[in-house]
Formats: sequence, C-alpha cells, structure tokens
Amino acid sequence: MKTALILGAASDVAKAFSKLLAADGWNLVLASRQPTDIDALAADLQIRCKGTAETVAFDAMDFASHAAFYDQLTVKPDMVCCAFGYLGDQHQGEKESEERRRILETNYNGAVNILEIVAADFEARRTGTIIGISSVAGERGRQSNYLYGSAKAGFTAYLSGLRNRLYPANVHVLTVLPGFMRTRMTDGMSLPPVVTASPEQAAAAIMKAFKKSKNSVYVLWMWRWIMCMVRNIPECVFKRLNT
Repeated sequence: MKTALILGAASDVAKAFSKLLAADGWNLVLASRQPTDIDALAADLQIRCKGTAETVAFDAMDFASHAAFYDQLTVKPDMVCCAFGYLGDQHQGEKESEERRRILETNYNGAVNILEIVAADFEARRTGTIIGISSVAGERGRQSNYLYGSAKAGFTAYLSGLRNRLYPANVHVLTVLPGFMRTRMTDGMSLPPVVTASPEQAAAAIMKAFKKSKNSVYVLWMWRWIMCMVRNIPECVFKRLNT
C-alpha cells in the first residue's frame, strides 16, 4: 500500500484530498503546524478506510527543521502534496515587513525548501509524485494581492522547473491552479459563485489530474480561459483597472 505525505493537512482542500486518498487505499501522513487540529480527521480516516492515518508536526516557516522532519518519517512517501499557504493581508504587508515576510516565505521559500528535500529522495529512488497547490494569482500581478501572487508565481515557475528536472528520474510533478475557493482562507470574501469551487471539487480535480499524470490543472475549467484573457490584457490598460 502506498503512502502520501500531506503538508498543510489542516487546509480545507488538503482535508478533502486526504479523504479521497484514504478511500483509494493510501496510507496517510498528515503534517500540520498544530497536528492536534487534525487528530479527529486522522481518527475518522483510520476508521472509515483501509489504510493508516497518522499526524505529525511540520512548520513551513521553520526551514532549519525541514531536513530532520523528513528524515524522521518511518516510511518515506510515494506522494507528497504541498497544500499549505498563507493569503495574508495585502495592505498590511505593504506597511509591515513581518506580514510581508510571512506571505512571501510561507508561499515560496517554505514550500521550495521542503520540496527540494523531497525531490532529492524521490530522484534517488526514481519514483514518486509531487503535487504543488499554487494559484492563478501567480499568473498576473494585481494590486489587491500582488505579494501573495508574486510568491505563487515563483512557486509555479519552481514546480515547472522541478518537473523538467525530475522527468528523467520517473518522478512526476503536478501543478494545481485553483481559482476562487470557498475555504477558511477566503471566509468573508464576496466571491462569484459560478467561478468559485468547493474544497471537494478541488480534491476531485487533483485526484483526476494525478491519475492522468497531467502536468498542471485548473480546478474549474473556465479559469484556463479567464486567465488566458487576463494575461493578454495590455499593460497600458491593465494598470488602469481596479483589480
């Protein structure tokens, strides 16, 4: 039975994806900064599914701990899903370096640091799948969230390069590009229902893309065309838009 490591397992999308993996027969290692927050999820998966589910502590911002974290795993994973992220407050980030640093380092530096450790292991074993949850916010900078978007743009480019590097080693890298999502991260925001996905829809899209060995996937199909249009708006026009 294969094992999946879910980094940021307390996120709504990670929880939904974990349930699909458990139902598909995977053993799960659920990693979160506060593992007690997901103990109930692990216990539920343990009862309902054939595989095992355990929780472990992981802090994306504590870069120095990442190598030891991965080394202490008793069973090395066959799949790693990087699901943690921090939207943060754009306006606060413009004024305060601590908020700015947290947005940039959580969404880029933390993700890259742990995935480089995973990649080295997978490359040596010549097997494995890495799933990175990025964002359409990384496809064009907007005044409303360009700190978050710039980190996700870097993460998307990183995953592309990692995919290129690991292909000869038979390691697959999947980039997930959610658009609007109904999660705790966006709680209170006014989001257009037609282009807003649930965590369960995201999980289903990720599982389908994984099984088809796709390189990237938009959670809702219309986001591919929305972002195509957004990317092609001339800069002289785009800078005048209040987005």
